[in-house]
Amino acid sequence: MTTHALFREDAYLTRCDSTIAALTPDGILLDKTVFYPLGGGQAGDAGALILADGTRIAIADTRKAKFEGAGPDDALHVPAPGQDEQMARLQAGANVVAEIDWNRRYRHMRLHTASHLLCAVLPYAVDGCSITAEYARIDLVTSEPIERAFVEEKLAELVGGAHRVSTEWITDEEMAARPELVRTMSVKPPMGFGRVRLLRIDQVDLQPCGGTHVGNTSEIGALRVAKIEKKTARTRRLVMELV
Repeated sequence: MTTHALFREDAYLTRCDSTIAALTPDGILLDKTVFYPLGGGQAGDAGALILADGTRIAIADTRKAKFEGAGPDDALHVPAPGQDEQMARLQAGANVVAEIDWNRRYRHMRLHTASHLLCAVLPYAVDGCSITAEYARIDLVTSEPIERAFVEEKLAELVGGAHRVSTEWITDEEMAARPELVRTMSVKPPMGFGRVRLLRIDQVDLQPCGGTHVGNTSEIGALRVAKIEKKTARTRRLVMELV
């Protein structure tokens, strides 16, 4: 099966009615979900599954399903430990409400969108990234020095510019014909499913991305560059935080 990934259509959805499709040793598979699974550098969502009788199953993480026959959007909701009594109430086919930790997700959305702004400020190839609720870490392929004050000033201008953020889709063939859109070296756009999702920041950036983002750069708020360091002879690591 393929889980209906509602977050791809609306990143602001915080909950949805769903049905347990399968219980596996690695997590709970739902027929549809608002939970984003770890991928593309962005951390997986946490939250809860709420059963019809009110029982809450705390979800500590969300991961892409790796079992044979798993679809591209199949996601395993990983329960937090120490819930044996609650877990015993689960069964395939049961109806649940899937509810994300919205505060954590929204920080992911703000920082992930900020990482796209950084790609516009520093137009180097990306050789790794990590988006968490605490920070966004980006590894850039350059040996040139990076000035903290310059980056913070340019990011503030783009955030304050209130640029619209939206998604669009192109075919695998169109993606193959436009390799210049791919900025990341370590994470390639998911191809082979017929279409590829692009993130557009009006007048700023356009690149493949399957993550969750805010709808306008003004939502990101103030940013600070917490760290700039030389990772290797050819890469510089930059860490951003929300102020």
